[in-house]
Amino acid sequence: MSEPRSQKNTGSRKAAILETVATMLEKAPGDKITIARIAADVGVSEAAIYRHFASKAQIFEALITFAEEALLSRINTIHASDQSISAKTQDFMLLLLTFFERNPGIARLLLGDPLVGEAPRLKPRVRQLFDKMETACRQALRDAQSTAFAKPPLSPTAQTALVMQLIEGAVTRYVRSEFEQTPTEHFAEQWPIIEIGLTNPEA
Repeated sequence: MSEPRSQKNTGSRKAAILETVATMLEKAPGDKITIARIAADVGVSEAAIYRHFASKAQIFEALITFAEEALLSRINTIHASDQSISAKTQDFMLLLLTFFERNPGIARLLLGDPLVGEAPRLKPRVRQLFDKMETACRQALRDAQSTAFAKPPLSPTAQTALVMQLIEGAVTRYVRSEFEQTPTEHFAEQWPIIEIGLTNPEA
């Protein structure tokens, strides 16, 4: 049975609001994002925005939730696979790098600048998202190491920390370059070196 038209319109309008704010975060760094500007860009009244979101902070939180749901479901798929440590690490890194590359506005949001002066709950919410990603990655690598023939040079905790540092560094560079230096730009060349350092016990 299809959704009632009102529910479809509601979902469509909420999606349009989120897409608009993500684009504003990408195209207008440093500009003040207000409900009035969002309404103007979406082409609706401010009252229409408030029918879907109680505040601008709630819109930002919805974007964080979108990132969390999109990433964690895919990370769990990697976790559940029977791939090697190397393959899981590569898939995890490519997943995050590609997601942020394709969602530059969210990349800027999660680095924190647009959250300055916003609701205090938002920064802990971003930290929670990164903590969840790191925990899922660490568990996947721990499971993979438990069945590996040779023990990698790094523990799952140390390996995950290094992987996250590489990812966050690439995303920071991407945002700082105004999205010109993409996170995946040199990954194919870099991966063989990363793989040796992370997984080769004789490295």
